[in-house]
Amino acid sequence: MTQNTSAQPLILGGAQTPRAALPVLPPLALYIHIPWCVRKCPYCDFNSHTASKVLPEQEYVDALLADLDQDLHAVYGRELSSIFFGGGTPSLFSAAALGRLLEGVEQRIPFARDIEITLEANPGTFEQEKFVAYRKLGINRLSIGIQSFQQEKLKALGRIHNGDEAVRAAGMARQAGFDNFNLDLMHGLPDQSLDDALSDLRQAIALKPTHLSWYQLTLEPNTVFWNQPPTLPEDDTLWDIQEAGQALLAAHGYAQYEVSAYAQPGRPARHNLNYWSFGDFIGIGAGAHGKLSHPDGRIVRTWKTRAPKDYLNPAKSFQAGMKELTNEELPFEFLMNALRLTDGVEARLYAERTGLDLASLDEARREAEQSGLLQVEPSRLAATDRGQLFLNDLLQKFLS
Repeated sequence: MTQNTSAQPLILGGAQTPRAALPVLPPLALYIHIPWCVRKCPYCDFNSHTASKVLPEQEYVDALLADLDQDLHAVYGRELSSIFFGGGTPSLFSAAALGRLLEGVEQRIPFARDIEITLEANPGTFEQEKFVAYRKLGINRLSIGIQSFQQEKLKALGRIHNGDEAVRAAGMARQAGFDNFNLDLMHGLPDQSLDDALSDLRQAIALKPTHLSWYQLTLEPNTVFWNQPPTLPEDDTLWDIQEAGQALLAAHGYAQYEVSAYAQPGRPARHNLNYWSFGDFIGIGAGAHGKLSHPDGRIVRTWKTRAPKDYLNPAKSFQAGMKELTNEELPFEFLMNALRLTDGVEARLYAERTGLDLASLDEARREAEQSGLLQVEPSRLAATDRGQLFLNDLLQKFLS
C-alpha cells in the first residue's frame, strides 16, 4: 500500500538556539496502535472504534509497514529494544496478520536479542490456539485488560467479559507459554467500597501475574462517563483504597516503580521504563504518537492520523503533525515523565536525553527540595513521597 506524502504535516515551533549534540541516543521502542474493539467502553478516551464483523487486517498491516517506512530515515542504524501492540484490542487481529507485521518490522529495523514484545488483550477475545500462535511469533509478554472481577462493576464499565473469563484468561496465557504478563486493574469504580477494591486486588494477586497496572478510574472528556458521570467513591474512600491496596501489593512482593505500576523483582515493563525515562519510540497506526531524538540535539514528537478510514486512505498522509521540542519545553517534558518513576532517574540522564546543562535546573531544584517535593539527592532526580502525591505542583516548578 502506498500513501500520499505530498501533504506537509503541521509543524509547530520556530527557530531556536541549537542544543548540544546528544552524546548517545536513548533506547528505541516501537508502539503499534490497532484501533478496533468489540465495543467502546464508556470510560475510554483512547483512540478506539467499534469493530465491524470483518476487520481490514491485510490493508491495515500494509498501511502500518508503509507508515514505518516513512519514519525509517530517523532511526537508521538503531535497533528496537521493545515493541508494544496497544489499542483498541490488538488481540482481535489474527496471528497470521501480526506475524506478517512483525516479520516486516524486523526486515526494516533489527531487533535486540532480548527484545520485549507486548500485546494488549481482553479476556473476551481469548482463544487458546490463537494465543499459542501469538507466543510462537515471538510475542513474549501480554497485558490483559481485567479492570474488575465483579460482575456488577464490569457491567458498569461496559466490559464484554465476566469475572470467570478474566480468571481463565490468566490461566490460558500461562498455558500458552507466557511467563510474563500484566493484569490491568482499576479502582475507584462506581459505588465501589474498600472491601470491593481489595477483593479485586486479592483475586488479581492470586493469579500470580509478573506485573500489575493498578490505577484509579478518572472521568475523561469526550467519553460517555464524562457526559453521564456515574457515582464514584468519596475522596476518603479513595484514599483508604490507595493506602490499603499499596500495602497489600507490597506484602505480596509487588514493588511500585511508577505511579500506577507494580512488578515482581526484575519484571517491570521495559517498554514503559523506556517511555518514562524519556527514551525514544516510533509510533505507527491510527492516532499513534512518537518521540525521536536526533544526534544534532533535535527532539521531535509526531502524531498520526486518528480516524482508521483516513489512515487507510492512500490519498491522505499518515502523519497528522509534528513538533520539535524547544529548550524552554524540555525540562517539563523530561521531568513530567521521569518523576512518575518512584525512584526517579539518575541526574546525568537529563543532559544525555535533552542536550541541556543539568545546572540549568538548579534554582527550580532548590525550590522543589525546600518545598519537600523533590528528594535532596544530587545524583538523582526523584520526587519525595509527598511529591508523588502532588506531582502537578512539583512539575509546575520546572515550567519556564
